[in-house]
Amino acid sequence: MPYLAEMDYRSGYVSGDIRDKGLELAESYRNATPFPHIVIEDFLPPSILELCLKEFPTELSGEDTEYDRAQERYKAQFNPDSLSDPVRSLFYSFNSKPFIRLVENITGIKGLIPDPYFLGAGFHQIRQEGHLSVHVDFNHHKPMNLERRINLLVYLNKDWREEYGGQLELWDADMKSCVRSFVPTFNRCVIFNTTEASYHGNPHPVNHPGGIPRRSIALYYYTSTWSDIKREHSTQFRVRPGTGDKVDLAIRKKEILVDLLPPILVRNAKRLRGLGPR
Repeated sequence: MPYLAEMDYRSGYVSGDIRDKGLELAESYRNATPFPHIVIEDFLPPSILELCLKEFPTELSGEDTEYDRAQERYKAQFNPDSLSDPVRSLFYSFNSKPFIRLVENITGIKGLIPDPYFLGAGFHQIRQEGHLSVHVDFNHHKPMNLERRINLLVYLNKDWREEYGGQLELWDADMKSCVRSFVPTFNRCVIFNTTEASYHGNPHPVNHPGGIPRRSIALYYYTSTWSDIKREHSTQFRVRPGTGDKVDLAIRKKEILVDLLPPILVRNAKRLRGLGPR
């Protein structure tokens, strides 16, 4: 039976008392290494994932984005607001109070806030020979001034094998070794804390014999704990030892300038960019 057997994409939870759902996983989550995380098999009703596969877009539109560079090759993000009505309803249910309470119970982080903008979230796809290098995520939701705290991923890949690549890897804080690796198999859910040391990615290129892309649902949750004394950053890519991984030089240059320039100049530069052409 699916872990969330009572979930319906049109209205979120339609039956059952789930106030305590997820508490049984809290200790395992808290004690996991290299940072708090949990893997839940058979997470959603299969009919919901079948809907996702049926409605998965074949081309970009609206706020969708595709990346093709050394750190993220052939990766596409499909914003829920550009998807079909049934799938959009599903993503809205992921932002519902019952679902957030479940995530709070598992992670122990109270006061989680969903993202109505779905910044970087939605459907993800990585095509053949694509990958996503090991990284930590952006930490500040600018439109809502929130701190990013939780990633939740659900995979949509039927009969996926390790040799097909695209495994999710969790690395230690020193970037010396991969501590956990998960094949992105159908209906496998991975939830983990996002911090300054939660290094993760799927650096092994997708290599499906039938050319089928790696697909997933990506959800992010936040708290109102952001403070201006914290250092805002975008996605921070890291290089695995003994590999040909590339440093993101553009981001590195921006970080160096921010560190060197007086704060008032940095603020003025951001303000001027905000007033520029759109």
